[in-house]
Amino acid sequence: MALSCTLNRYLLLMAQEHLEFRLPEIKSLLSLFGGQFASSQETYGKSPFWILSIPSEDIARNLMKRTVCAKSIFELWGHGQSPEELYSSLKNYPVEKMVPFLHSDSTYKIKIHTFNKTLTQEEKIKRIDALEFLPFEGKVNLKKPQHVFSVLEDYGLDPNCIPENPHNIYFGRWIADGQRELIESYSVKKRHFIGNTSMDAGLSFIMANHGKVKENDIVFDPFVGTGGLLIACAHFGAYVYGTDIDYNTVHGLGKATRKNQKWRGPDENIRANLRQYGLEKHYLDVLVSDASKPSWRKGTYFDAIITDPPYGIRESTRRTGSQKEIPKGIEKWEKCPESHVPVSLSYRLSDMFLDLLNFAAETLVLGGRLVYWLPVYTPEYTEEMVPWHPCLELISNCEQKLSSHTSRRLITMEKVKKFENRDQYSHLLSDHFLPYQGHNSFREKYFSGVTKRIAKEEKSTQE
Repeated sequence: MALSCTLNRYLLLMAQEHLEFRLPEIKSLLSLFGGQFASSQETYGKSPFWILSIPSEDIARNLMKRTVCAKSIFELWGHGQSPEELYSSLKNYPVEKMVPFLHSDSTYKIKIHTFNKTLTQEEKIKRIDALEFLPFEGKVNLKKPQHVFSVLEDYGLDPNCIPENPHNIYFGRWIADGQRELIESYSVKKRHFIGNTSMDAGLSFIMANHGKVKENDIVFDPFVGTGGLLIACAHFGAYVYGTDIDYNTVHGLGKATRKNQKWRGPDENIRANLRQYGLEKHYLDVLVSDASKPSWRKGTYFDAIITDPPYGIRESTRRTGSQKEIPKGIEKWEKCPESHVPVSLSYRLSDMFLDLLNFAAETLVLGGRLVYWLPVYTPEYTEEMVPWHPCLELISNCEQKLSSHTSRRLITMEKVKKFENRDQYSHLLSDHFLPYQGHNSFREKYFSGVTKRIAKEEKSTQE
């Protein structure tokens, strides 16, 4: 792709985890801050080095205030596949762009970063000395420099076959670091209130970024659990709200899930979690409610719906209903007769996802995003299995492996069409939205694999 002359080139140093989630996160955040994804690379694969074209340094800094997939960003001054190519590239970089950072009143330092190889201090100094042709006029300050420059060398991805010379060498001015520290500071291990399915902090922030959650948004989680996703969204300034069918979880009652703790304490709840991080002012409320029968008036309410539906493995999939036949003329979303006593019924995964997409189509603002996890049995998976809706456009589909035979896919969709009324879509049966019904047997397939693995291990032991 040809780079626009109006865009500056930047180098992103990416973290080497959740590889499939990185590109959708960067694209979503650039879109959020008024930029457009423009790259000189057709594909990134597993590389930690990405060259991007970004309209301004302000957008680059805003990007790094949000991303948990990127470590650092640099204004790219030169790039080559050998030292000679790098030096030639640097000599062709406009001097007028260098001068503001190299004048006599400035302080600076140069760092060497290598991927997949460790250099000695002597080798590092040799690389720094080779840059003496650059017009540095300021003083070196290793502790608190005004400007930091980096040489970054890429030795490939194979730790068992490290080349003598790097595949690519980059030189750039450091702009900002990403938000990788959030993964540790918001770690579930340190959280006041957790459950069996509390979402990992890193993935929670990735989901919020995929959903383009921003300050003053209203974000909803219909399967809120212990509220891990609400915390990530509140950190980015959104007002958060949720529902769950489990009364004990919503109210922080019952048995604890922590080791050596029998019962939950009096202040173990979702509100306390947000208070722990100074985010209580962003907490709207959490209600006990059945996601299959949302108690909402018609209208648009939410800027984003970020959720992790239960898969029936560690938490059961449940809905309220009746074991008696519902009288004719009463649709499932209408109020049942006063004599009706609801009971807990099984909630098929296909029905759950159909209800979720319909709910998102009805309650999201135009341009609002739905981000959710879809469990799949990997031997059967095809892209046609992903649920769809006429009002929602698929933005990204990223895989996280769960086992040798199962995974879950992070699905991001954006509302692109106004939801008129329920009757407009009543003729579209669930098999139009969900042509694949295999999601309903995910639990059986998940445990069938576990059973086969245990049997195989027992057989090898006996032999």
